[in-house]
Amino acid sequence: MLRVKQSPTVFSAEGLRFAIVASRYNQRYADELVARASAALRTAGARKKDVTVVRVPGAFEVPVVVSRLATSGDYDAIIALGVIIRGETAHADLIGRAVTDGLAQIALRDNVPVVHEVLLLENERQAHVRCLQPKHNRGTEAALTAIEMAHCLRSL
Repeated sequence: MLRVKQSPTVFSAEGLRFAIVASRYNQRYADELVARASAALRTAGARKKDVTVVRVPGAFEVPVVVSRLATSGDYDAIIALGVIIRGETAHADLIGRAVTDGLAQIALRDNVPVVHEVLLLENERQAHVRCLQPKHNRGTEAALTAIEMAHCLRSL
């Protein structure tokens, strides 16, 4: 019989190491995602020296940096952050798909939790709600997911 371990709902980041990779594009929103994710990790017990933040020009550049960090073996979880706002062309959809595919491949290849919060949004109103408001802030949610997934993988 197959036994499946369920991950505990543990929200302590003590003793864990995290990387945050975030694009600078749509900077107002991306900066707030980084600030909220960093704050949530610190609130959960992560030391400042255990959280590495790397900024890249745009969302398309996020996966290559996540890949380098994942192969280092230095991190218990990696958080990918960014904001893509749709325009009049298919460019945003192409970038969004490439980022999603890349991050999924990295997580599976390297056995490192990669939390994907590179948001593909319709407009700035959606960005405001998900990045600037505390109630639905995706940076905070990403940090909590990273903590839980780090514990989950450690428990296996």
